[in-house]
Amino acid sequence: QVQLVESGGRLVQAGGSLRLSCAASGRTFSSYAMGWFRQAPGKEREFVAAISRSDDNTYYRTYYRDSVKGRFTISRDNAKNTVYLQMISLRPEDTAVYYCAAKYSGNGNYYYVSEEYDYWGQGTQVTVSS
Repeated sequence: QVQLVESGGRLVQAGGSLRLSCAASGRTFSSYAMGWFRQAPGKEREFVAAISRSDDNTYYRTYYRDSVKGRFTISRDNAKNTVYLQMISLRPEDTAVYYCAAKYSGNGNYYYVSEEYDYWGQGTQVTVSS
């Protein structure tokens, strides 16, 4: 069982930056592929970014939805059981509740389909004002 707790969401002006954190419980965090998703009011939850596990804690594969490429960066610190989402150049259309998710992984793949994930956090609200 893995519990995920997101933090860092708040109101920010367009063009601003935020860093979201997702703290995971458990001793096997390094064995999980991690992802960030978001859901805006009246819309379906959508994939944002994903990061694989790593056998040597140095090389990770990452993947992003097109609209956030070059603006968002996903990273992880296995010693702290935490995954991050650094967001710059924020836009009003980035406004959403952001969720992190974990999938136990036996390989170095990333995952961008929400149904593939095993555990979810409660979400953190990001609001970007114009």
